[in-house]
Amino acid sequence: MQPFRQFAYRRSPDQDASTPVRHPVVVVGAGPVGLTLALDLARRQIPVVLIDDADRIGEGSRAICFAKRTLEIFDRLGLAQAMVGKGVTWRKGRVFRGQAELYEFDLLPEGGHKQPAFINLQQFHVEAALVDAVLAEPLVDLRWSNRLAGLDVREDWAALTIATPDGDYSLETDWLIACDGARSPTRDLLGLEFRGEAFEDRFLIADVKMTAPFPTERWFWFDPPFHSGQSALLHRQPDDVWRIDLQLGPDADPDHEKRPEIVRPRIERMLGHGDFALEWVSVYRFQCRRLDSFLHGRVIFAGDAAHQVSPFGARGANSGIQDADNLGWKLALVVQGRSPVSLLGSYDRERTAAADENILNSTRATDFIAPRSPGERLLREAALSLAPLTGFAKRFVNSGRLSLPSAYAGSPLSTEDDDAEGGLAPGAPFLDAPLQGGAFAWLSEAFAKGRAILLGEGALSFAPDHVLAIEPAPGDATLCRRYALDGGAAVLLRPDGHVAARFRRPTRAAVAAAIERMEGRG
Repeated sequence: MQPFRQFAYRRSPDQDASTPVRHPVVVVGAGPVGLTLALDLARRQIPVVLIDDADRIGEGSRAICFAKRTLEIFDRLGLAQAMVGKGVTWRKGRVFRGQAELYEFDLLPEGGHKQPAFINLQQFHVEAALVDAVLAEPLVDLRWSNRLAGLDVREDWAALTIATPDGDYSLETDWLIACDGARSPTRDLLGLEFRGEAFEDRFLIADVKMTAPFPTERWFWFDPPFHSGQSALLHRQPDDVWRIDLQLGPDADPDHEKRPEIVRPRIERMLGHGDFALEWVSVYRFQCRRLDSFLHGRVIFAGDAAHQVSPFGARGANSGIQDADNLGWKLALVVQGRSPVSLLGSYDRERTAAADENILNSTRATDFIAPRSPGERLLREAALSLAPLTGFAKRFVNSGRLSLPSAYAGSPLSTEDDDAEGGLAPGAPFLDAPLQGGAFAWLSEAFAKGRAILLGEGALSFAPDHVLAIEPAPGDATLCRRYALDGGAAVLLRPDGHVAARFRRPTRAAVAAAIERMEGRG
């Protein structure tokens, strides 16, 4: 059973103040992105007011696939261990045409990583863990049944009107972060356009409880015998629940297709039996689109409020949580007065580029899964026919390129290489590695300090107090190989784990200049 939870409305002292109370940060939307960002900011000693117009979590499983990078972010916040323990860990998948297997894939073929490639875990479990952590955090004021009803953006602050069961009240904030979903009221209040592409095909999601012998893998079918002419997807979830996606076509009637007497025969044909219970059913049609900019004065957009993608590739929730990871440390530096407001421009630049990358991958996958023209269909049939025969054709079969962290090529926060060779280029996401003999068992665990990291021999001599120095131990072979740390080289990692700079022969002056640039002062 899903952990449905309802939260009582409570009156805030702000509602009784004689003049509007000013807060440094207000986050709108207590979904995975808003909760993650609020928790991240609080851990950086930034107080946050988090409002949500609902009073509950646990309505439908929704997102279920959480990627390695997202788990590393949750691990930094102290939540990943329980999520991985509850979730279903997987790394392999298979793609079929009809009954024949076209190929299989492995998303994490090399060891030396703390987190798995993916877990499957219903969104309500993730939200429950985040809510519990937020409720235990004294710097987050979580207000249920508080709806953003009015917004007036000034030069360096914003005035908010909040609707509650007790009536409206006013707030002021230095920064408003909109994490309020695909139908974002904040976006509507500002009159902002969502640009992109809508797809006509409809898909059925069914969460089915049953005992089944299928392996813990992602299975995708093109034209399966149980669902002729369409596609199907199967994922295992915790508690003997299985996610089934069935393509329905553009003319499907959602209300009709969601009826149990229609859904059950479809799934019986797939499974070959009727020994299952329906947990949740939904019919969706999706869009791939985004705001032109995620930064609008003192209002910043993240997650589905900023961008939408198709579900193929698990890019929605994962990319939104990476938005929060990118924004949190930058906003904290700005609020604390340690960096200029212009640092936030890098959030817009980096995450709009990441959104474009996700939209491109999602659009390509959707066009392959549900071709909209005779030419697209002909190309798909050729790729599917050649895939069992030739290795190169397998690369053209697209059932959804699964979520990976974006590389921020050309980021204004990156320092261009000197004569460094090998390892990870500036802008690349970090690669985890085991550590020997120090305070951390894994490199990923060091990010829990919320600080930038300088890796390399002599790092203790070059790193200022607010940057964490890690010098490789004799047994840190994987770390040294992945970051090319031999011969005195060093790498500067941002608080969100992306490479800010690498140095063949670091000096205090070069490291200091790279830190200034990374923190928006260069």
